[in-house]
Amino acid sequence: MSTPSSWPLPPESIRFVLPRQMVSKLATHPLSEQLYPLGIGYYQLARGHEMRREQHDDFLLIYCLEGSGRVEYGTDRKRRIIRAGDLLVLPRGTPHHYWTDQRDPWSIYWIHFDGALSQAFIDQLALDPGSPLLPLGIHSRLVSDFEALLDTRQARHHLASYLHSANQLRQLMTHIALLRPLARQQQEESLDLEKIHSLMQARLHEQIDVDTLAAAVSLSKYHFIKKYKALTGTTPINHFIQLKIERACHLLDVTNKGIKEIAWAVGYEDAYYFSRIFRKMMGISPSQYRAIRLGRSSYVG
Repeated sequence: MSTPSSWPLPPESIRFVLPRQMVSKLATHPLSEQLYPLGIGYYQLARGHEMRREQHDDFLLIYCLEGSGRVEYGTDRKRRIIRAGDLLVLPRGTPHHYWTDQRDPWSIYWIHFDGALSQAFIDQLALDPGSPLLPLGIHSRLVSDFEALLDTRQARHHLASYLHSANQLRQLMTHIALLRPLARQQQEESLDLEKIHSLMQARLHEQIDVDTLAAAVSLSKYHFIKKYKALTGTTPINHFIQLKIERACHLLDVTNKGIKEIAWAVGYEDAYYFSRIFRKMMGISPSQYRAIRLGRSSYVG
């Protein structure tokens, strides 16, 4: 695998490199040998982030969620500007140098991957000749795909979980190919909900206020709340809480983490407050939800 960036990781960001032993198993397993992840990450407002590789021995995707940056690529050192909504695609063997704009630092998802069909999946994206960028726009479902892959870091040494992540990578690649023909269509909505929901998805592990969401779409707080409610029938914070609880349900389903750990993972420092919010949204406590999942209880009591 190409060496990941050594950029100092702040608390809001994630860098996960799969264990070498697990990569060896994925490279030879019939369910993953065609396409499998090597490393996954999310860097939030990554001021100072920069990476240069003369030798690139795997495949790399970088999805820019906000901010901007630059990339220099190929033997002729062509340059491109990377903006929010752009996907940077760097196939094996492509020398490159990318960096964030210091005045407008980017937030990005990235994934290194390999496998016998990696190039075929890249070809399916139909990149424009001479450019490594796909201007996809901001899509909350695509953000969810990256977040699902980030869950791989919870797997520890369970092969089944890594096989699942390999097939989630297939889903992500085919999802991108599906979005590609629609990438240049103009937004018809008066409010860019995809941008807002993508920002929410990326920050489920922390708190976010309405001012931040309104600023992301260049609206005042008042007009943002009014437009958002007109389009969705709810407030942005209520939707954000709903996303947090959905995420908590997922973690209750697929991990053995304690309630306090799960509360922390979705941005609540107080486990009791988290449990009250969970009960309000779901009608049952987190412990009851897990008991139902384990077959120790039922919804009808």
